Amino acid sequence: MCNLSTVRKSAAEVAAYFNVAPPDIAVFNAAEETFPGYPGMVVREVDDRRRLETMIWGFPRRLKTMKPQSKPLKVNNARDDKLYTAFWEDSFVNRRCLIPLTGWAEAEGEKGRMTRTWYSLHDAEIFAVGGIWRDTIEWGEAYSMVMVDGCPQMSDVHDRMPVLLRPDQYDQWMLGSHEEAFGLVRTCHDELRVDRTPELWTKRSAPGGTTLL
Repeated sequence: MCNLSTVRKSAAEVAAYFNVAPPDIAVFNAAEETFPGYPGMVVREVDDRRRLETMIWGFPRRLKTMKPQSKPLKVNNARDDKLYTAFWEDSFVNRRCLIPLTGWAEAEGEKGRMTRTWYSLHDAEIFAVGGIWRDTIEWGEAYSMVMVDGCPQMSDVHDRMPVLLRPDQYDQWMLGSHEEAFGLVRTCHDELRVDRTPELWTKRSAPGGTTLL
């Protein structure tokens, strides 16, 4: 499960990488590090035009056992084997996006003292993860990250990882049929850069309620 991602580049640099117009900085509110429930960067097609925007990371979901006044869960990761279930199917079939990243983090170590281990593509300063999005009553437009089995390089930390896409796969993910897009939903075995840091995972309070379906 990925619960922390980062884009250590400016919005203008990310826009240039994806060959899209730079966003209006006055209303562009993505932070360098993104937790579920906060705005993150996405690239999507709008009226046949590709744009860099921000959306909330995580689909809202209410359980039958939850009290009416309680906040919905933030479902920020979509499992590959669940994409054609009721919760995800419409978004996967009709609303796919690219999630720009320079890295994602997993928690490693003893409970209560876990640190951040960052992963990124060894040969790319910016890369894209496969995402899906939808409009929500609670938070407006929101996105979720598609997850697959983890590669051997990160097996000692976590058994899941995001769908990593190369530039020549972006159009297939964004514009292809859902069958063509599903052909890209697979574990990436390209070399990863692994950065084990002393930063505590909980140095900044992440919002609760994240889950994985």
